[in-house]
Amino acid sequence: MAVGLPQHIALQQSIDYVDSIVESHLVSYDGVQRNPKRVRNLLRSFARFTATDAKITRIHQDILSNDNERLSYDTTHSYISALKQLFVIEDLPAWSPKLRSRTTVRSSDVHHFCDPSLATAAIGAMPDDLLNDFETMGLFFESLCIRDLRVYAQALDGNLAHYRDKNNLECDAIIHRRDGSYALVEIKLGGSLIDEGAAHLLALEQIIDTTRMKKPAFCMVLTAGRYAYTRKDGVHVVPIACLGV
Repeated sequence: MAVGLPQHIALQQSIDYVDSIVESHLVSYDGVQRNPKRVRNLLRSFARFTATDAKITRIHQDILSNDNERLSYDTTHSYISALKQLFVIEDLPAWSPKLRSRTTVRSSDVHHFCDPSLATAAIGAMPDDLLNDFETMGLFFESLCIRDLRVYAQALDGNLAHYRDKNNLECDAIIHRRDGSYALVEIKLGGSLIDEGAAHLLALEQIIDTTRMKKPAFCMVLTAGRYAYTRKDGVHVVPIACLGV
């Protein structure tokens, strides 16, 4: 959304689009009348859980903490389903690889807006706000990367998933093609976090049963940095601006 536009125009477009979702798109797109205030509260709460696998019950409780009116869980669930149908949000499903051990793999989806600018608009986060809150910035950056990876994966006849197990070993994105080939991707803003991301990738690579499925085509840490390079351990470090180049 708003690629290549001046920052203030792009920001206003995102705000305007969120307003249109609240005031018209979601309120009556399928003939079901919905409360605009609750739609806005839902968008705000969902945005706070961007790039997490929080259960819908937790999002529902977050909405209740900001809504004096009684709101049922079923209503929250129906609103979220409607947002998915409108392509406002698109969760990332879990990946279930064949592993050497009987590690329990978590099956929860990770929450994302189709465009992360909608998440920032929903919570009213300005660029300076994000620069002063690197934890939130990291989550929204992850969502931005997921959006772009989805586009390139689809162009390669593939799809995207994520991995997390009971030991909290995780991988932010797995690019999986129909021919069975796949790649492991961790998303980090940069700095020392690159080492952490690479360690996760190498640890996951070690527990994949390559007698039952292919080895990963590559491991990549996707960053907000300026330079692309390959580490001594074979993990590629790639700035998001280099995708598709």
